[in-house]
Amino acid sequence: MQISLDGKVALVTGASRGIGKAMATTMAASGAKVMLNSRKQDALEATAEEIRAAITGDGEVDVFAANAGDDDAGERAVLATIERFGGLDILVNNAATNPYFGATMEVDKPRYDKTFQVNLDAPIFWSQAAWKHAFAEKPGVILNVASVGGLRAEFGLGVYNLTKAALIHTTRQLASEIGPTRVVGIAPGLVKTDFAAHLVDNFGETLAARLPTQRLGDPQDIANLATFLVSDAASWITGETYVIDGGAGVASSN
Repeated sequence: MQISLDGKVALVTGASRGIGKAMATTMAASGAKVMLNSRKQDALEATAEEIRAAITGDGEVDVFAANAGDDDAGERAVLATIERFGGLDILVNNAATNPYFGATMEVDKPRYDKTFQVNLDAPIFWSQAAWKHAFAEKPGVILNVASVGGLRAEFGLGVYNLTKAALIHTTRQLASEIGPTRVVGIAPGLVKTDFAAHLVDNFGETLAARLPTQRLGDPQDIANLATFLVSDAASWITGETYVIDGGAGVASSN
């Protein structure tokens, strides 16, 4: 099956590295015009140059720097994307933060608020901007990047996982409200990224050995699923969040 995004315009948050960068690259390689978003202009420009050098065909990339958690960032990014590429078909809510590791009952208010601001508020209000300026008139696709942590309890990541659990439900809620625009989610397990470096460096080898697939995830694993889900090949899929974790959920404890 050939996955094509020819003629589609995508906006990807958190696109300068890791999973976001892999998704943006794969979507552009599949023919999409992709607006890359993250906080730092220089990192975005470097990523854009890498993507341009890596792809062939009709895919294009441009950049829009903004902190995804800022109140008006989604509005500005959506309008910039429409102005640059003539429309918007796909919004990928990927940007995330995790400033706190520890017991949920001990989190301070500033780090609690920051986690929710970026991980939950931003996807909701970026989706609102995409709906208002594009999808209400021409149905599109919203992809939310959650986490398996949103489905399981684990020490140290409770606050982060609360945001991801809420994002999984947000995916279902929005899908029920704004169809035929599709809203889908991905819940990755442990993927080898800078964002997850602490877990990968300290526990990665042990965790990989327990998995049926015998390895941790690569950003490209997530990008492959994401590109399928936002394509017309997945046009009858909405409201669901797909776990992609190398089989961690079925791994034997022995």
